[in-house]
Amino acid sequence: FSLGKSDSLRRAISKKKEEVMREAREDFVKGCVENKIEKRIADKIFNFIVHFAGYGFNKSHSAAYAMISYRTAFLKANYPVEFMTALLSSEKDNTDKVVLYIEEAKRMALKVLPPDVNESFPQFTVVAADTIRFGLSAVKNVGQTAIDAIIQGRIKQNRFKSFYHFTENVDLRVVNRKVLESLIKCGAFDSMGLFRSQLFAILDNALAIAGDIQKDRESGQKSFFDSFEKKEGFTKNFHNVPDISEWSDNEKLLNEKEMLGFYVTGHPLDRYHKELRSYSTASTKTINQRREGEEITIGGIVHKLKFTQTKKNNEKMAIVGLEDLDGTLDMLVFPKTFKEFGHHLVKDAILFFKGNVDKKEQEPKLLVSEIVPLPDIHKKFTRSIHVRLLTDALQENLLKNLQETLSHYPGSVPVYLEFVDKDNVASQMLVDRTLFVRPNETLVLSLRKLAGEEAVSLKI
Repeated sequence: FSLGKSDSLRRAISKKKEEVMREAREDFVKGCVENKIEKRIADKIFNFIVHFAGYGFNKSHSAAYAMISYRTAFLKANYPVEFMTALLSSEKDNTDKVVLYIEEAKRMALKVLPPDVNESFPQFTVVAADTIRFGLSAVKNVGQTAIDAIIQGRIKQNRFKSFYHFTENVDLRVVNRKVLESLIKCGAFDSMGLFRSQLFAILDNALAIAGDIQKDRESGQKSFFDSFEKKEGFTKNFHNVPDISEWSDNEKLLNEKEMLGFYVTGHPLDRYHKELRSYSTASTKTINQRREGEEITIGGIVHKLKFTQTKKNNEKMAIVGLEDLDGTLDMLVFPKTFKEFGHHLVKDAILFFKGNVDKKEQEPKLLVSEIVPLPDIHKKFTRSIHVRLLTDALQENLLKNLQETLSHYPGSVPVYLEFVDKDNVASQMLVDRTLFVRPNETLVLSLRKLAGEEAVSLKI
């Protein structure tokens, strides 16, 4: 090969370009034969090159990776909380990686807590043998100057005793209203015993009082409140806190997502994990293992949504970012599908998507063919319902209650009762056609209440 052809082959090897490799084989074998190398041997040599292109390293490179793999495995096994804390800090700006590592930490029985003004430092921090605390630098609108002011105030006061105590003892010129709102929303004041809704309600009052106190201090005057600072409970009792209920779980989680880029204390999908498990044939974690063009169903929450138009005919379409319990996935809803199902597309809606896997680019996408809202998922996708019953724990009125429950939801979906004895031998019975059902969320919840959470399965 000339130097130019050699470099072209090198690029094809590094990028795994099969078509270029096939073309290069012909030239390679032809060049070998011209240089009195047998065709058989030339083919054998090129087969080595093709094999190496699959995933090849020289020995020094492999040895370096082996050492890193061993060291990280050792640290993860012997210092799990320190290892995961360092890993999270190293990827703090990569939302997908942080979500993945938080899930891994939970799998390792480690707790990952939201930021806290009394415990957090800029980065993720180890706060107990099995607990990691979020860093303040992860919070939107909270810059390094504000973080420095919070940590300095905390060191000086030993610990912030209340929200009012906090606002009185940090520099409000840098820890301003916007910073405080962000810290409340992400849960950084949760340890002070007030609801996030209550903190928002007293924010103006706290800023006004703290602002006056800080002005007096700067002018050399002693504040009235400073006279009572050693009287335990005075500040807490003096300041009125409205008796209002906390934000809904969904609102709290959405605020966490807004401020941190992900959910920490929970996930809006947690309560729907059974539906996701039952009706999703793939997840964001497993989609890479699916074939190009394979049809899958996946459920999750719409975390990004962009409406656009095709260049050719100016037809409406959408680019959707889906988030499930494992990560995120980009999806394309083309005009034909958009016309039929586009009205379901709303930010933060929980939806199921059917479509074909597109792996033409580096990250897989889903080309959507159908969209189903969560409340319709049972009746849309359920092909049969299976109820598992243990014969030795079978109560006399259970079958009667099951029959009565099924009769309230008449439809065309068959229901199978699976009886399991003490030796784990199972026998299955199809209920009478008059007890076939039209599935919905209420029916499924009723069956799980009667037979047990794990006893009811839905087949699609």
